Amino acid sequence: MMVAMVIGAVLIFGAAQVYVNSKSAYGANESVARLQETARYAMSVIEPDVRMSNYWGLLKGAAVIGGQLPQSAASAAPVAAGAAANVCGRNFATDVSTNLQGDNNAYTISPTRQAGCDTLLDLGTGVAWTTTPVTTADTLTVRRASVFDAAPGPAGTLQVCTSRIAGRLMSDGLASSCPAAVVGQPDALAVAKLENLIVDTYYVDQNSQQQQNLPSLRRKTVTSVGGVTQFRDQEIIAGVEDMQVQFGIDPIGNTGVATRYVNPDGVPAGAQIVAVRIWLLVRAETPENNFLDARIYQYGDRLQATGLTGNLDNAADAGKAYQPSLSADASYATGPARVRRLLISRTIQVRNALGT
Repeated sequence: MMVAMVIGAVLIFGAAQVYVNSKSAYGANESVARLQETARYAMSVIEPDVRMSNYWGLLKGAAVIGGQLPQSAASAAPVAAGAAANVCGRNFATDVSTNLQGDNNAYTISPTRQAGCDTLLDLGTGVAWTTTPVTTADTLTVRRASVFDAAPGPAGTLQVCTSRIAGRLMSDGLASSCPAAVVGQPDALAVAKLENLIVDTYYVDQNSQQQQNLPSLRRKTVTSVGGVTQFRDQEIIAGVEDMQVQFGIDPIGNTGVATRYVNPDGVPAGAQIVAVRIWLLVRAETPENNFLDARIYQYGDRLQATGLTGNLDNAADAGKAYQPSLSADASYATGPARVRRLLISRTIQVRNALGT
């Protein structure tokens, strides 16, 4: 009987151990699957936006689009002169000749950005969102026309009306502002095309709508509410901890081939951005017991040669490789080293780099 009891206890202990190990392995696999799903979704939102940047309907390039003004102009463009349209920077919405721009290890967006840009209403909920950016992550702004034809308006909606030789920005919602034909032009040039203006700025926030201290990928986007051109904030997905961006440039500006990749603040004058390389660091929503992330993450301009950091939101650590186990907070409940991560990257060709 004693022998039988010992054998039974060993078998029960073994079965329990197999169950515990299986449950742990299932949880880890489930966490990795969720990370992959989050990463795929985040990239699926950014990629088509970047790929279609510098698309302007019937025009090849934005240089001849009327109504635009650069961000360096002293006054706001009349087509979007309201305070709400310029809260994220003067002419930030109408600087269509700058189809791609970004911040490197910073959160500037525009030199004339106002405080109100960080207290925008959320596009989905209509609730005020206070931006708390990860200040060492990059930002990425995309400007383009929508790929679908639009009807005029409603008022306050920034739209792009183009023919084969010219174009204009409009926001009055009047069909007469984008005539179906241009008088005096050959038939091949007479057709007009109307599309909505897309202005999206992607950034990483320290919080998400579902949970404080769970970072998220968000974007500020231009829209119209109540006839007023304005910016709203929008959460793309929770769990994105960092974003790094580099621009592939064609220094000559006429080949469409990237000869090298530079940080967003390192694009030489006259160079054409023909590709965008993006890194996303995605983290799990909940920590795991007996798990410690001691991996060193190097990506973008986060390099181990520059140093190591355990905190992504310390301005002094910009450009350093990330090692979560260096974090001062090692607790199970909140410690950033106790969650799994996935680093993905993608290089996106700008389809309209040399014009539509």
